[in-house]
Amino acid sequence: MHPRLIFKILLKLLFVLSIFMAMPVFVALYYREYMFLNYFLLFSLSMFCLSMILLFILRNVSEEYLTVRDGFLLVFLCWLLMSIVGALPYFLSGSISNFCNAFFESVSGFTTTGASILNNVEDMPKSILFWRSLTHWIGGMGIIVLTVAILPILGVGGLQLVKAELPGPTVDRLTPRIKDTAKLLWAIYVIITFVEVFFLMLGGLNFFDSITHSFSTVATGGFSTKNNSVEGFNSSYIELIITIFMIAAGVNFTIYYRLILFRFEKILLNTEFKAYLLILFTCSIFLFCNLYFSTYHNIFDSLRYAFFQAATIMTTTGFSSFNYEDWPYFSQSILFLLMFIGASSGSTGGGIKVIRIITLLRQAVNEMKFIIHPKGVFAFKINGIAVKKDIVYAISAFCFLYIIIAILFTAIISTAGVDLKTSLTSVLATLGNIGPGLGLVGPTKNYSFYPDYVKWILSFLMILGRLELYTVFILLFPFFWKK
Repeated sequence: MHPRLIFKILLKLLFVLSIFMAMPVFVALYYREYMFLNYFLLFSLSMFCLSMILLFILRNVSEEYLTVRDGFLLVFLCWLLMSIVGALPYFLSGSISNFCNAFFESVSGFTTTGASILNNVEDMPKSILFWRSLTHWIGGMGIIVLTVAILPILGVGGLQLVKAELPGPTVDRLTPRIKDTAKLLWAIYVIITFVEVFFLMLGGLNFFDSITHSFSTVATGGFSTKNNSVEGFNSSYIELIITIFMIAAGVNFTIYYRLILFRFEKILLNTEFKAYLLILFTCSIFLFCNLYFSTYHNIFDSLRYAFFQAATIMTTTGFSSFNYEDWPYFSQSILFLLMFIGASSGSTGGGIKVIRIITLLRQAVNEMKFIIHPKGVFAFKINGIAVKKDIVYAISAFCFLYIIIAILFTAIISTAGVDLKTSLTSVLATLGNIGPGLGLVGPTKNYSFYPDYVKWILSFLMILGRLELYTVFILLFPFFWKK
């Protein structure tokens, strides 16, 4: 362990957050929210000065390389620090009077979950709503990757942070240096964000609504400035644009790097990319057929709602364009299935991830082949590369742990006196970083009714899901702390 280096990096993270927290100052100034301008200015300057003073004191601390143990601990501490700092504007400004609620909203933002305790979003100050969506955008690609990109202090050890931070079972090194990889990922992220802003403004949205919804879309978060989410705009064009960018955000970002380099053969060979689109398209068609013959009897509306809702659930964005609890049970079952699957690895989405689902399905087929031919040698490939047994074992363990956690915490949440559907989907929606679920946490409702102890538990699940279980659980075992 290198505690001094860990503390120094946390201070640099605080410095980064102070820069981001200065951005709502301009929003407050534009909308004449002078009280909130003072709050954000005070928060930003305080964190900036504190981090600078302490960094100056620690300037002679040698910047040793991070070990794997340092990386896991640092990632968890970073997310905890972000969540606490992110809650301060809500709580100290009085926008959210209960610190538990403020922490829940902050964790939901940074983990890109989109679960909320706010009952009337449209009454909130614009600067607070901007900060709320900005937390999505910061957390979407991962504040650790951002820190590696703009504060090159981690050396080779930076890869340990990214391995613990990026969602998915593997990390693709796009460039020889992890710092350059981080910069490249963020460049792609920024470009996609502002392309969406442009197209949303073409549809008639003002700049504020365009940028806040772009932050939420590209980060697959789901926070909206409307009480009825995207449905509040009542625009099929806006829904189409957001659907396209949600699907784009659920793609592994290495795909865009290869697209820039015109390596189309690599894209076409990408197993997860093809499976992601196939699952999304197939489930959308099933939804369309079910909705057309049972609910809308209109091709356009059925297609519109089917593709939007399939995209928002599978990519774990959590926007809503309609109350899907009014849909037939078959359609709700498809959405429930998509909650488990999630988006692609290396994307900003949550869930189990498509690559894990594919791997387990192919291994299941192999196991059946072994039953028929016990002496046979069977292997399968992902992206044209044979998958090793240790990867299959790791993915199997992850999925088993994911399901056990879902069952265990469903039982715990049910102690609050809610029904099984609400308890289960509350856990799945927070663990999978989705946001809305079914029942009392459906698309037209929120999490405000839960007692504080449940909100603390769900906040933990959001961080647990965002860091893909092992990063958090490994800290609880004694062997992690032994030399």
